[in-house]
Amino acid sequence: MDGREAQISNSAGSKRGGWITFPFIAGALAGLTLATGGWQSNLIVYLIEVFNVKSINAAQISNITNGCTNLFPVIGAIVADSFLGFFSVAAISACISLLGIVLLTLTTTLDPLRPHPCDNGSSLCTPPSTVQYAVLYAGLALACIGSGVSNTVIVYIEDNVSWRLGFGLSAITNFIALALFLFGNRFYLHDKPQGSPFTGLVRVIVATIRKWKAQLSTNMEDYYFGHDGIAGIAPTTKKSFRFLNRAALKTEGDIGLDGLIAKPWRICTIQQVEDLKSLIRIFPLWSSSIFLGTPIGVQMSLTVLQALNMDRHLGPHFQIPAGSILVISLISTSIFLTIIDRFLCPMWQKLTRRSPKPLQRIGLGHVLNILSMAISALVESKRLKIAQAHHLQDQPKSIVPMLALWLFPQLVLVGIGEAFHFPGQVALYYQEFPMSLKSTSTTMIALIIGISFYLSTALIDLVRRVTGWLPDNINAARLDNVYWLLVMGGVINFGYYLVCASLYKYQNVEMGVENLDTSSDTDK
Repeated sequence: MDGREAQISNSAGSKRGGWITFPFIAGALAGLTLATGGWQSNLIVYLIEVFNVKSINAAQISNITNGCTNLFPVIGAIVADSFLGFFSVAAISACISLLGIVLLTLTTTLDPLRPHPCDNGSSLCTPPSTVQYAVLYAGLALACIGSGVSNTVIVYIEDNVSWRLGFGLSAITNFIALALFLFGNRFYLHDKPQGSPFTGLVRVIVATIRKWKAQLSTNMEDYYFGHDGIAGIAPTTKKSFRFLNRAALKTEGDIGLDGLIAKPWRICTIQQVEDLKSLIRIFPLWSSSIFLGTPIGVQMSLTVLQALNMDRHLGPHFQIPAGSILVISLISTSIFLTIIDRFLCPMWQKLTRRSPKPLQRIGLGHVLNILSMAISALVESKRLKIAQAHHLQDQPKSIVPMLALWLFPQLVLVGIGEAFHFPGQVALYYQEFPMSLKSTSTTMIALIIGISFYLSTALIDLVRRVTGWLPDNINAARLDNVYWLLVMGGVINFGYYLVCASLYKYQNVEMGVENLDTSSDTDK
């Protein structure tokens, strides 16, 4: 915090920081969100209709980009903490994102950068060339540096007016956001990089490996508690993962004459060791949330493919863009967040005289997610029966006479589930993370979403290799079987979650360190 305090004192007369920065930051965030949503929300449709990419492949590419847009911010935060600072990382990311969207816009503008369109709805289309794929993937990779949510305005323009105009608007909003952010530079407080808290966790692992053969001691004075010794630290009675205590075991040359660490990759403080233990204890619950998010990733991509082959008209003149169908889930989540906070939680408190625990919220989210997948399977079964009744199995781009409104219940239900399990996870990680990592606890959600999209890509690929359920012609596919598979996986994962939740004990990580009773006969 020294760098921040110095910045404040040196710029007291220049009105740095505070509410004066809000218009610049809010405007930049809004612009980047709109820009990212403009290309990401409708990516599957663009790949199928403009780039002649097969439907399942388009879904796979979309899942990968969704995973990237959730993982890149985590990487950016680590780089900002450790090296460049937040302003530099934000500015560089926005520039790279703008470059990516410009490349995507060029693929809609320049004929050599995209394949020839299909003739009269024919399924025999010219696939993209190597150069065209290279430009597309380069644009997607760069654009993924930004992050945002789906929107409807730009998606509607892309579907009904022009892809060139839609992507162009995304590039313009990105540029405006970047310019607005940079114009506010003289009002910002620039923190100096203080180092990532995750570095300390890696140091614990490295130090433990390097001292693996060292004998653990029962004497607390043999462990490094920091420059101030062990004063004021009250050991707890927990005795798990004692082998990690080797990282804090003092050996010759680890500590300098001034009491500070001389070899940072050979010794850590006990607090750093305890921080890692806290994360290990919560890891099983966190991993169950990854397999909770994976079915959602599969459902998102397959729902867009379903919508493309269904009647999306609302009245004679308006048609819902397929890429915007997922907005129903976001609306559902937003509404039920309010209902849960204002009605359900107070009602629960009156009935039980206690607030619902985070694990209870997450568990209910699991159940709702499973029900959403079951409804998806039933709706798809109905769609396939209608397609067969009208002999549309051999017509890949034909529209099944079934309203896309049938997709709304599954999206509403998964949105309600997200309103339960995502806030529950945020509360759990913030409550259970050690003090040094509380500011990074919310990144666990981004990691869950990013990894879930990658796993959904792997799952779809596995299903394609093992079964015949996912041909490129969705009217001849068996998406209902895929959804039932997700139901089975969800039930198994829910059982795994219940076991992890029953074994987990809420802990006050601020109470101190564990008991260092590390006799060799109980070392694990």
